Amino acid sequence: MNKINIHQKEFEILLENETICKRTRLIGIQLNVDYEGRCPIFIGVLNGSFLFMADLLKEVELDCEIGFIRVASYQGTTSSGEIKETFGLPEDLAGKDVIIVEDIVDTGLTLQYILEKVKAQNPASINVCSLLFKPAALLSPIKELTYVGFEIPNEFVVGYGLDYDGLGRNLKDIYRAI
Repeated sequence: MNKINIHQKEFEILLENETICKRTRLIGIQLNVDYEGRCPIFIGVLNGSFLFMADLLKEVELDCEIGFIRVASYQGTTSSGEIKETFGLPEDLAGKDVIIVEDIVDTGLTLQYILEKVKAQNPASINVCSLLFKPAALLSPIKELTYVGFEIPNEFVVGYGLDYDGLGRNLKDIYRAI
């Protein structure tokens, strides 16, 4: 299935699941090395990160904690620029190694909002792990963006947790709009 339609919009395959799984495995290995002897807390940004985070954590052999935050900034295929926190951060991050897990970093506005909230709790460290990164869409640098699965062009993507108006998250591959 190389092309799909969602809401009368056509998409073609960008990243196959096998490629995603291989890259996720490599990121997990790097996290095991970087956090050896520590107990980080992974905070997934819902809804998009759920598949990536689940697969990533299967590769992590460390003691770790898991939490989630839910924020929203998208309407249709574009970022609204307005961030709504609908499900909050864990409140006990002081002195902990925090790894924020994102499905995609594009403008970076949502991530900047989350980073401010996390930093206010004085964690020991904070890093971001994102499956996808659109450097051309980034509005300001994010120094905490340490682990990136794939850099992609500034195109709208769907699948593997990413949606288009609520649909497509369950697709095992990642598709781009055509």
